[in-house]
Amino acid sequence: MVMVREPILKPVPIEELRPTQITVGMREVKAKRKAWRAKAKTDGDKAGEFLGNHMIPAIRGPRGRYYVIDHHHLSLALHEEGVKDVLVTTVADLSRLDRESFWFVMDCHDWMHPFDGEGKRRGYEDIPKSIKDLIDDPYRSLAGELRQVGGYAKDTTPFSEFLWADFLRRRVKRKDLDRDFEAALAKALEYAKSRDADYLPGWCGPVAE
Repeated sequence: MVMVREPILKPVPIEELRPTQITVGMREVKAKRKAWRAKAKTDGDKAGEFLGNHMIPAIRGPRGRYYVIDHHHLSLALHEEGVKDVLVTTVADLSRLDRESFWFVMDCHDWMHPFDGEGKRRGYEDIPKSIKDLIDDPYRSLAGELRQVGGYAKDTTPFSEFLWADFLRRRVKRKDLDRDFEAALAKALEYAKSRDADYLPGWCGPVAE
């Protein structure tokens, strides 16, 4: 008989969740806040069902703290909308490790992304200790919007949107992005369909004849 192991779910206050990255795309956070308000306003039951279907994957780390490894944007959006708790599913329990060993293992598993708003790698100590302290990387917003308009496909590669953000950061000028987001998105779509992007996860550019 095959035993099926069900995920262990635990309600955790969003304020107690620890990020594993430094930045998010605040434009995407804003969109998720808007979607949540619409859902909560039209049907409270569906809002609860949504939370039940969007569990936050996390690693249990030193002192029993939960370190989020996905859904940072959603967690921040829900926090800003006043949601207190979310369901967390534990991917791995590393609570017995000391701090340095913990971050080393997290890094080796690609369970963290310690890059700042300029795309530069920082030390583990620079990762915020709270979801509410995540900062904006407009290129992450651009990468998120690019996927929404078909620039590339959703992919399971860890932090795939940040790989696209790095690609776009090297090609789209920040002043152009700040001045006209839609124009920058159109330019990003051109870059995404080029052969220059064929190494990126989810690339769906032109097919060779």
